[in-house]
Amino acid sequence: MKLPDLARYDDARVLDYHGHADAVVAAAREAGLRYLDVDLSHADDRATLFAALRNGLELPDYFGNNFDALADVLEDRDWLGKHGIAIRLAHASHYRRTHPNEWRTLEDIFAEAATFWRDRHVAFWVVVS
Repeated sequence: MKLPDLARYDDARVLDYHGHADAVVAAAREAGLRYLDVDLSHADDRATLFAALRNGLELPDYFGNNFDALADVLEDRDWLGKHGIAIRLAHASHYRRTHPNEWRTLEDIFAEAATFWRDRHVAFWVVVS
């Protein structure tokens, strides 16, 4: 699967992509987006999920390690920066399979953030691999 043009904010969303990570990095760079990589390979429970998110997303110190706090920070311009963002959730299949309800909540939060920023003409992409 080929990545869409990440510069197109009106198409920004959560998408599954099983190509090489370098392609995501290059597409983000070409689109002028900030790129963050979240490694979920060691996420086995909610605590390790939020630790991976906190580290990979470079979340602020005040981040509350829960889904509500994540939703809040993803819609914070100070965290996002001046340009859009491309987030890669790497090694997501294990957590997705073993925690389906939490995974749906996580995807919903990212999808809502994508919609929030799309309405403000800012690209917010989440690439799940």
